[in-house]
This record gives sequence, C-alpha cells and structure tokens, in this order.
Amino acid sequence: MDIVLLSLILGALIIFYFYLTRNYKYWQKRGIPCVDGALPGFGHMLSVAFMKTHLSDFYDKIYKNNKGRSMVGIYDFTSPSLMILEPELIKTVLQTNFSSFSKNAINIDPKLDPLSSYSPFLLSGEKWLHSRKRMTYAFSSKRLKILLESVKKVCATFENYIDGKLSNVEKTEFELKVLFSRYIAQVAAAAGFGIDGYCFDDEKKDQSFRKIGQAIFEPSTRNVIMFALVFFVPSLNKILKMRFIPEHIDYFFRTLVTDLMEQRRKDKIPRNDFLHLMAELERTEGDKFDTEMLAGQTLSFVLETETSSSIMSYIGFHLVSYPRVQEKLREEVMTVLNRYDGQITYEGLKEMTYMDQVFDETMRMIPAGIPIKKRCTEEFELKGSDGLVCRVQPGTEILIPVQALHKDPQYWEDPENYDPERFSPYRKQSIKKFTFLPFGEGPRMCVGMRMAQLQIKAGLATILKKYRMELSPKTQIPLQMIPGTILQTPKGGLWVYLRQL
Repeated sequence: MDIVLLSLILGALIIFYFYLTRNYKYWQKRGIPCVDGALPGFGHMLSVAFMKTHLSDFYDKIYKNNKGRSMVGIYDFTSPSLMILEPELIKTVLQTNFSSFSKNAINIDPKLDPLSSYSPFLLSGEKWLHSRKRMTYAFSSKRLKILLESVKKVCATFENYIDGKLSNVEKTEFELKVLFSRYIAQVAAAAGFGIDGYCFDDEKKDQSFRKIGQAIFEPSTRNVIMFALVFFVPSLNKILKMRFIPEHIDYFFRTLVTDLMEQRRKDKIPRNDFLHLMAELERTEGDKFDTEMLAGQTLSFVLETETSSSIMSYIGFHLVSYPRVQEKLREEVMTVLNRYDGQITYEGLKEMTYMDQVFDETMRMIPAGIPIKKRCTEEFELKGSDGLVCRVQPGTEILIPVQALHKDPQYWEDPENYDPERFSPYRKQSIKKFTFLPFGEGPRMCVGMRMAQLQIKAGLATILKKYRMELSPKTQIPLQMIPGTILQTPKGGLWVYLRQL
C-alpha cells in the first residue's frame, strides 16, 4: 500500500513538473536566444517574485547580458515573453505596426475591478478610442489653461504650508515624496473634482486624497502581493480574487463622481476642473456619459498623482545633488515670473525650457513607471538587424526595458552623469528615436503627460522662487530601490532641507 501511495505521489509530482515547464522550450524551438536558468513555475522571475530584485533592474540585467542581440526570450513564470532590445523593433511595436500590438499587457478582471478596467491605460478597441478622445479633449492647451487656475490656488496653499513649517526656524527637513504627494494629491482634488483634498490639513488626514494613492502604491505586504498577482500571475488571481483598487476606494469614487456630475449637469456653473470639462463635453455631444466609465477615468486621473509626485521627488533629489543645476533653474524661474508680474501662467510655464530639460533628464535617470509591456493582438513577424526573425503569436507579451535603454552608452554619452544639457535644443535632435521613452510612444503614449508636466512645473516654480533645497544626510546614497513596488521607491526616502532665500 505504501509503495502504491508513493508511486502515485511521485507520478503526480512528475506530471506537475511537466505542467509547470511545458512552455520552457518555446523560444528554443523558434530559434530565438533565451535567458538561461528557467525554474519550474517561476521561469526567470524568482528574484522578482521573492522581492530580491526590482523589475526594472531585472530587465536591465537581461538587456546588458544580451547586448548585440535584437531580441531575447524569457519565461515570465510559465508564459513565454519576448524582450526587444533595439530601437527599430521598439518603433515597430509602439508605432509602425501599432495595430498588431495595441494592448498593454496588464490584466485586470473587469468583474473584480470594474473602475480599474476603465483606465485609458488598460482599455482597448473602441472603448479605448472613446476614452482617449475624451482625455485628449480635457488636456488640450485651451483646457489646460482652465485647469491651471485650480493648480495655481493649490500652489498658494502649498507655499503657505511650507512657510508655516519654516516660521521661526532657519531651515526645515522634509521627505520629498511625502511633501510632493501632498501637493499633487491636492491638485487632483482641486483640478479633478473642484473640491478640497485636505492634503495640507493634518487634522483631517483621514479625509485626505493622499490616502487614496497610499492605499494602492505605498510598499506594504498587501500591495506587494497585489502587484505580483496583477502584473505577473493574473491566472492565480482568478482564484484569490484580490482587487487592485480596494473596495472602499471604489465606493468613494462612484459616490463622489455620481454626486458631482449630477450637480454639474443641473447648475451648469463654469468651474476649473476635469468634471466640469466632462459635463461640458456631454452637452456638446448630446450624450450622458456612463457613470461607472466616468468614475474609472477620474480614478485614473487620481492614480497618476503617485507617478507625478514620484517624478517631482526625483527632480528635487537631483536638484539638491547638483546645486549648480538648481541655481540655473532658479534663475530661469525668476526671470520668467518677472515677465508675468510674479504670477504663474500657462505661457510662462511653457517658457521655462530649462525646467523641461531637468524634467527629461530626471526621467531618463529614473523612469517613473514600470517597464513597458505590450500584448500581441495579431500575428506579426519581427525582424532584427542581427538576422533574428520571430513570428509573434497573438497573446505573446512584448517587453521593452525602458531603464536599460535610458542608460545605454551606445545612445547616451556618459549615461550615469546627470546632465540636463543633453536635452537642450541643439543636442536634443541627436537623441536616437525610441531610446527615450518616459511616457511611452506612439498612439498609446500617456495622454496625461501634459497635465503631469503642468502641475509639476508649477509646483517646482513655487518652491524655487522662494526656497533653497539642500541634501539631508538621512538620504541614503547611492539610492537603492525597494523591490516589489509598482513605482520605483528608494529605501529610506529622499530627505532634504528647505531654507528660505
């Protein structure tokens, strides 16, 4: 009896092993180079799954180890994925043959996470086209000027908050991500919904818009597990049913958007916020928008606050690390503000071109998002410059290692050096296309990019015109990113002193 039981167990383990490794000859059979060391069930993702390596660093290592190749296969747990390594192939996937790779390879169950499924980042087909049309309408130059009026009011509150912390002291220490997430979340509340986000009022911190981003993006056991399930093993999440958006946040947004949109439809009073623009578009199109869809779109507007505050904090970190860059940027800010009577204006922000260079160089050094993952929707043949040819099948994930491209010495001179001048007008033209992808590229390029730049530039101008930033010894240098996080998050935080000029 014991021998029979042992044989059954051994047989079951063998069957399970072959099930877990059933795809692990996929790339070899197609003549595509493949990373060594795939493990049963995990493929090549063990170090990422056990939070030993951040996803961006993992892709970076594969890129460097396969330099000279146009593409390389990996096993993302049990699924074969193709990493493309050269700019021409990236152009093919993101732009030239967009129709064959039109989906982003993030899996959200619309029954489990209905609001997330309406994110412009996750939609596809006609729903994506309609969503992008509406977001493009809201973020046109004409309407960004409207939203800027709300941003300017937040800038005034931001300045008063810092002034209060600096009253009667020479300098005050801040953690940049915390400070800038207050500002960006308050902008989301004001410019998105026309309400107070209570982000600078510690007595009302439980009502703060900051809590929304923290609940989803801040490093925690729950968020690490959720990130792994959503981004790596969505099939397992069909069993575990873990939501990307917590239920209380889903309810909050549904209720908020429903109430505010009904108010907008009835009173028709002009306001400087996103929901007013959507109500205005409704009247233009003569069609009442679906509340769930609208709530999903506005939620994505808020979720972007975490990305924007991360970008802003990394800009701040580089400004304190390179005081000459900070002083040059301050000179530009003061010069432009003086031309507009000290006021932040849409035209003035556009004239802050050195700030654009600082923005771009920071995004090159530390990309804000995760590596780009596309999903093949129609069979397509990718041909590399090295002679490799791959007929990509529908459903296959295509990986684009953004961080590795941004620091490849083949495309960037002295890539580890922080140099905003590489994005100056006379040098920017020499940057090879599709080696700089801070917001993606092609038809699915981030639609909220211009709004993100607007609010970040306004916030930085508010600080630089009045305060000097200095590095605190609490900041751990060199920066080390916490594995298992969606956005790159440095261990120990980014600490600075602010001193009034």
